[in-house]
This record gives sequence, C-alpha cells and structure tokens, in this order.
Amino acid sequence: MSLSQRVDAAIDTAMGAHIVGCVVLVHELGKRVYGRVAGFADREAGIAVREDTIFRLASVTKPIVAAAALKMIDLGLLSLSDPVTKYLPFFTMCAPDGSVPTITIRHLLTHTSGISYAQIPEDVSRGSDPKDLMPLEENLRRLARGQLAFKPGEGWAYGMSIDVLGGVLGAINGNISDVESVVGKYVTGPLGMTDTRFGVSDPAILAVPYGNVGADVPIRMGEPQLIVSPGGSNLMSPKRIFEPTAPQSGGSGMAGTAGDFMKLLDAIVVGDFLKPATRDAAFANQAGPYFTGRRPGEQFGYLGAVITDAKAAGWPRDGLIRWGGVWGNNWALDPKTQTIVVAYTNTMWEGSDGPFRDDIRDAVFG
Repeated sequence: MSLSQRVDAAIDTAMGAHIVGCVVLVHELGKRVYGRVAGFADREAGIAVREDTIFRLASVTKPIVAAAALKMIDLGLLSLSDPVTKYLPFFTMCAPDGSVPTITIRHLLTHTSGISYAQIPEDVSRGSDPKDLMPLEENLRRLARGQLAFKPGEGWAYGMSIDVLGGVLGAINGNISDVESVVGKYVTGPLGMTDTRFGVSDPAILAVPYGNVGADVPIRMGEPQLIVSPGGSNLMSPKRIFEPTAPQSGGSGMAGTAGDFMKLLDAIVVGDFLKPATRDAAFANQAGPYFTGRRPGEQFGYLGAVITDAKAAGWPRDGLIRWGGVWGNNWALDPKTQTIVVAYTNTMWEGSDGPFRDDIRDAVFG
C-alpha cells in the first residue's frame, strides 16, 4: 500500500470507536505528502473537524517553549550552563538530602532537573488542571517550596521543568509571567503560527475534548474530568484554556492547530530556524542513561524522546524523534529522511499514547 493508503487505514480503524476527531499531516523534505481531517470537533452538535480546528496541546506545548529557548541560546541571550537562579532568584528547590543544588537550563530542557510531576505541592497548577488561577510567577514560587525527586543531573523525571524554563524566558524578556510574548517573539510570530497561543477566547473554534474512560466510545469530558490511563490518573479541566488569568504553563498551557506545529517542525528539520549544531544536539540523547530506564530503547534530547534501539522501543527505526500531549496529540519525525507526522486529536488518552498513535507511526515510518 502507499503511504496515503496506510495512513487512511489507520485513521479509519480508529475513527468513532477510539478517536472522535483528528487532523493528520505528513511532510517530506518540507512538502506536504499527506493531509486528512476526519470526525467531529463537536460530536453531539455534529460539527466536523476542519484543518484549522484548534486543539488543546498539553505537552505539545513543551517543544514549542523548548524551541524558543534553543533559539535564544543561538542568539546568545542565555546559555545551557546558566543557573536558573540567574533569572529566577527565588527558585531554590531542595534535594532529598536537604541541600539546595544548582539547576541549569540544560537540566530543564532534558528533564534531568529533579522536578517531577509526582512531587509538586498541592497548591501548584500543572497547567491543565482545575487548580488556582494566578500568574506564572506565583505558581513557580509555590513550586519552589517543593522538593526535588533527585539532585539535578542524577536522574530523569517528567514534570514542570519546561514551566520553569518558560518563566526564565519570560524574565529575560521582561516579565516572568508573560511566556506568550517571548514565545511569540522568537517562535510563533516569526514562523506564522498565528493560531497557537496560551488561551482561547472563542469556544467555537476549539475542539471539544473527549476521553477514553472505559466506555465503548469516548465520552464528552465534564468540568473537571478524571481520566485514568496507563500513565496514571489526572483531573483535567477543559475550561482552563478559556481562563486568561491561568498561569501560562510552558509544559501544558497552549492550544493551536496541527498546521502551526508542522511549521515549527519543518523550520527545525528542513529550515534554518536553529543553527545546525543546535538542531543536531536537540535530536541526540542529552539525558545520559536515565531515560532509557523509563522507556526501553528511548533516550531524550531537547525536544522529545530519541529512539536509540528501535527493537526494544517497538518503533520502526532508530533515530526517530517523538512526543505527544495527553489531551490527544502526537508527533514524530525522522531527521535523516526529513519526514514528519503531526496527528492532533480531541481524544484523551488514545490520541497521545494509545494504539492510534502507534498505527499512525507505523503507517508513516514502518
């Protein structure tokens, strides 16, 4: 079968029973070779997904903010070795032994900082939850009162490292809490990602979120909605994206279109958005041996996971880069062939971590 036939088959298999709506785009060498929209942005109202439908991004926010940091590093505005306290003097988290170690920009980008989602204070917002509304600076001050899971550089833990990075970038740009402006200045503005922002003002342009919670078909999510997945339980807040006073979470707070995110990946993979050495470093393991212990066959760069042992990871080939967002999105790219797939859905968790992700991956890279 052709690539188009393989991807069509993967979408057709998932549609309705597992995925409510999706936009799937595939580019090779910076040119589109496949694009399809399917299903509903609002199933109950019968509103179909369009290519310009906006989706909640969750952790797809992370590579956008990371790309802003890498661009600013290329411009000499900060360094991988800079301590976080150079920009956020209050951010002094304790290690398990009571010491206050130095957290660097490199630690944040690679999630080796010790800042874990599993160990944040109760009054801290992760970005997509129904916690307090407050400026990002206040959220980070609360986070700083928590404890690191390990000393920086001595492990890997998924958490709010990129939220902290967003605050650093905001501080450099003049306002810790305004991540929107700095990301707009260095990424979304120059690349024309006009629909990717922290927050949405018009509900009509945003896909309704659905969740796989054990029912025969995905349910329309309530406010808030408890979602139980293989990765754990999360209390999600669909209305959070409409709250202008929510902290601008660099780890989870943006919404946008699949086409916008493809612009960023094209600019990195095919274009000259980053210096060649920076791009190559982003696509290589930067987390030491730690991430491999969490996911066999994978390590971690600056933007996402790096497939280093395809057989162990269950992926088609070595060298692929991939990540996703729990609201229902996933993406992957091959730097060697300059092939990129972006799959945005409005269905948690199937769109980010379920068989749909794997079927799309195999259709494109298998």
